[in-house]
Amino acid sequence: MKSNVGGIDRVVRLLAGLALIVLGALGLVAAPWDMVAMGAGGVFALTSVISFCPLYTLFGINSCPAK
Repeated sequence: MKSNVGGIDRVVRLLAGLALIVLGALGLVAAPWDMVAMGAGGVFALTSVISFCPLYTLFGINSCPAK
């Protein structure tokens, strides 16, 4: 897997992912959307940590400056 998620993108994804996980876990989102929010947050956090987004590959996007 080649990195395709850059620095700013990683930070935004991690913060958004953590926010969605917290919102879902605290019950601030109505059920069943709390589970959807936590799942999406987990995906955002994971793609931030591994610096790879499968959807970016599908659409030909690369925000990582490294070649």
